[in-house]
Amino acid sequence: MEIPSKLLETAVDELATLPGVGKRSALRYALHLLASTDSDFAAFVGALTRLKSESHYCSRCHSISDTPVCHICSSPKRNQKIICVVENIQEVMAIENTAQYNGLYHVLGGVISPLDGIGINDLTIRQLVERIPAEGTEEVILALPTTMEGDTTNIYIDRQLRQFPNLKITTIARGIAIGDNLEYADEITLGRSIVNRIPFNKD
Repeated sequence: MEIPSKLLETAVDELATLPGVGKRSALRYALHLLASTDSDFAAFVGALTRLKSESHYCSRCHSISDTPVCHICSSPKRNQKIICVVENIQEVMAIENTAQYNGLYHVLGGVISPLDGIGINDLTIRQLVERIPAEGTEEVILALPTTMEGDTTNIYIDRQLRQFPNLKITTIARGIAIGDNLEYADEITLGRSIVNRIPFNKD
């Protein structure tokens, strides 16, 4: 695709690095921004700048937050004794949209995947283990993707949590198709999977 301006080409190349954005879509976005008013462009850039400089990761669950501790972790209406372990922030939003879960979360930041260069130390597994005795957690729900990497991570976490004999470890019911990510599941199926969670197989 021939682009007549180096400045436009550079902008297109940067926009095309976003997930799911190809060169043609990136060109449309760049041209739209170029045609926008100065105030609209400044608002767009300002929102991204504030997102990068002012947003936090919750010190407790590692989800994105505007404050050091997110509104879910700090809410007195949430069940503070249950932690749902998820891969990423999108899955927190997906589960919240079901309105079927009232506990806390723990965002790992990925799953164990040696082929992608993601190891145990790249995830927040150690922080999860530390939360259990510190918060008096009674149940951990493993809600990771139903993929080989997700199952591998589930098994590793389960082994790490066996040191807490009174801790209940469950996993969401397999209403989620094998290989699916939670963020793409419909809300009814995902909600039922949370409500009908089952004990995690420790064998």
